[in-house]
Amino acid sequence: MTPTVRDYRPADAKAVADLRRAVLPHRLSTPQGIAWEVTTAPAAQCLRLFVAQLDGRIVGAVQAGLLHDADIPGQATVTLQVHPGHRGRGIGHALLTSAEEHLFAAGADRLFVWAADEPGTAAFAQRHGYRRTRPAHHLRLDLTAGGLPPLPSALPSGVRLHTGADFEADPRLLYAADTEVTADEPGEVTLDAMAYEDWLLHIWEHPHLDLDLTSVVTVDGEIASFALAATDGDTRYSSAMTGTRQAFRGRGLARLAKTFSLHRAHDAGCAEAFTHNDAGNAPMLAVNHALGYRPFAARWRYVRDRAGD
Repeated sequence: MTPTVRDYRPADAKAVADLRRAVLPHRLSTPQGIAWEVTTAPAAQCLRLFVAQLDGRIVGAVQAGLLHDADIPGQATVTLQVHPGHRGRGIGHALLTSAEEHLFAAGADRLFVWAADEPGTAAFAQRHGYRRTRPAHHLRLDLTAGGLPPLPSALPSGVRLHTGADFEADPRLLYAADTEVTADEPGEVTLDAMAYEDWLLHIWEHPHLDLDLTSVVTVDGEIASFALAATDGDTRYSSAMTGTRQAFRGRGLARLAKTFSLHRAHDAGCAEAFTHNDAGNAPMLAVNHALGYRPFAARWRYVRDRAGD
């Protein structure tokens, strides 16, 4: 039977979340998060979420949108999932075709997609004109096994630990710190700084962000480092962003921020923690390894240029 590809409907949120968890166990996925991504997407992103339905069940999905805030126009991302039990039946091809047609009509001329480091996935990407560029790593930490590094018995002079909730009344300083560290994050696409109102909507107010588990390190009252924490509201924790401002690097503050956050996650009942890093982000990979994270999944970035068609 041929699958039906159609636009996402609000009633699909749970099915899409279940699909993403089956395909990407390292990624937080909830119905609330799916709905949030779709309903809060800025118009300039031209976001569309397509689903593939077979025998009344959603067996695949693809999210496609322009990188409207990139420094170079015409770039876009595609995120494709097909349930493992339904691969090899043309579902991925049908979904990818719908996504590409939408993005090219919206003005895209370069498409980026992350794909699992698996032979079948690589072959699929290459058949569809995508070339492999750079790797990334997903890491997992078992929070039930113990072994988290202890927090220091005493903090250096002027250093204090806070939670994200301490900044809930006015998160502007945390926004400024996030903007600074995001600017030099490794990657192929450079994004313009996010406006404060957009940051509030898409980062601070995201249903996965947990302010009590988010940690902030200040030095003499100034934000130096932070670790944004996300959860699925149950037992899964994920690092949303960890960074240290340039003037404070080399002091171990990112490790301190993340250690504090992970201890709070453990105490809150989280069972496993996930994080991801570009392969070129050696400092953060070293921090995560020291905290006990171990490789869980590998991905590659693929790109397709429309001009090459």
